[in-house]
Amino acid sequence: MKNVQTLMKAGLACAVMSLSAASALAAEGAVVKMVPETDIGKLPGVALSQTLADALPAGIKKIGVLKVATDLTPPISFHSDEGKLVGIDADLAAALGVILGVEIQMTDVGAGAAIVPSILSKRFDISISGINDDPELQKQVDVIDYMFDATTIMTIKGNPLGIKDMGDLCGKKVAVPVGTFQGKLVEAASAKCATPIDIMSIPKMPDVLQAVRTGRADATVNGYATSVYTTANQTGKGKGLQALPDVRLAVGYLGMLTAKDNPELRDTVVAALQQMVDSGAYQSIMTKWGLGPLAVKTVKVNDAANMPVE
Repeated sequence: MKNVQTLMKAGLACAVMSLSAASALAAEGAVVKMVPETDIGKLPGVALSQTLADALPAGIKKIGVLKVATDLTPPISFHSDEGKLVGIDADLAAALGVILGVEIQMTDVGAGAAIVPSILSKRFDISISGINDDPELQKQVDVIDYMFDATTIMTIKGNPLGIKDMGDLCGKKVAVPVGTFQGKLVEAASAKCATPIDIMSIPKMPDVLQAVRTGRADATVNGYATSVYTTANQTGKGKGLQALPDVRLAVGYLGMLTAKDNPELRDTVVAALQQMVDSGAYQSIMTKWGLGPLAVKTVKVNDAANMPVE
């Protein structure tokens, strides 16, 4: 983890400068009103808390709407075969709407690189999307650490190139999402190669996975949660994919983002999430999507620096 943090300090500033430009490359989705599925609405703890509803910022209480940014990274957030916005984040967002007594309007901003600018510009109140927490990110926004994750490598099913670690990616074509933590990991690995990695930066995560499926890329370096889920639940056209489960890099948190000048919203969302954790509703949602082992026991804020050094 120490090397990863050093890398991020060096590279994040440059990455942030390119975020707005990268976001323009991907089409933003429609605004979706999130309503809990029947299984979510019946979970213990998914019930109005008037105390928490009253603690929301005045502007949100006045209009009765919480504007949420997300992007597509299964099973964190993605579209079902019917085109419905689903996943861990969709379920958590809908549950938060019930607890806080507000309408949740969730928008796929088109790419992970658009998330931070969407919060900094105040277009959205909060992001509920699988963004890797890091001390450098915390200088721009507050990060609500709501689940664990790591990073692994994904290849075509059967791993025909025999890739076992980051060193085996030297000289290979590797697809990564634009402006992401994983992209920086690949850049750092490439710098150590005799033959550099051919890095393909692609705005949307589904298109990153599709590049590997169709053979345009040899592999991707991706979030562990997404990789494990995609291995078990193949979606999209082309050959199947597989995660390399023995590769676990940069174990840390995924976070929801709020503006640093909005502590009322941050603290209210933390309390609502903790209500779900304490009641068992949060664990049920994580288990539903096959990621129970990545559940947190306590919802923390800006806690990345306290993760164990690997």
